[in-house]
Amino acid sequence: MIKIKSAVEIDKIRKSCEIVAETLKLLKRHIQPGVTTIELDKIAYDFIIKKGAIPAFLGYRGYPATICVAINEIVVHGIPDNGKLKEGDIIGVDMGVKFNGYYGDAAITVGVGEISKKAKEIMDITERALYKGIKKCFEGNHLSDISHAIQTNAEENGFSVVRRFVGHGIGTELHEEPSILNYGPPNMGPVLKNGMVFAIEPMVNQGTHEVEVLDDKWTVVTKDRKLSAHFEHTVAITENGPLILTQIEILKNK
Repeated sequence: MIKIKSAVEIDKIRKSCEIVAETLKLLKRHIQPGVTTIELDKIAYDFIIKKGAIPAFLGYRGYPATICVAINEIVVHGIPDNGKLKEGDIIGVDMGVKFNGYYGDAAITVGVGEISKKAKEIMDITERALYKGIKKCFEGNHLSDISHAIQTNAEENGFSVVRRFVGHGIGTELHEEPSILNYGPPNMGPVLKNGMVFAIEPMVNQGTHEVEVLDDKWTVVTKDRKLSAHFEHTVAITENGPLILTQIEILKNK
């Protein structure tokens, strides 16, 4: 069952989402050649705790860190370590917080120093796919309209969307119903209603959509080891249309 949130509940989710967005804004300033992902993780942890919130990912199903990092061919769920970022890398950062009983969740992909044209293109297309999906978050549309918009935008630009990992509802739980696919036909699935809150998160690959999980049981990589990018926002459906709860302009790459 998809939970319908009241205006009060959406405001509580928004406060969590603000902390997420502020944390990502802070991390973006620190992403540069020579920085380790474990340093980024500590920055995120310290900031979240200072805000009086709880890192949502830390300990979730046994995950050992505050943020998930995804460098180059990593799609999602990479664990921070002592490896240093290099000029030309792209890094996805996915994170969430719990504040006063409600969750927020978002992800960005950022270039490290000067990046290649192909790297910038996949980042731009993935972010655009996210916003194409968000534009379908109106009462009366179907859930798969979001999915179809994401897939169409990615594939018409020569990229593929990951099928194994999906978006989700969010509220008093980090992952609630429904699962939000990043692919599929339009006009299918539940009808959208005001008060629904979704974490929409396209993962777009340069080559095949197929992925595999590494031996650490967390890190997901593209099967052909080509680039992948990931963007995510927490979005509420309101009578005035989609409300992006994790929006801060600095997060946009364009």
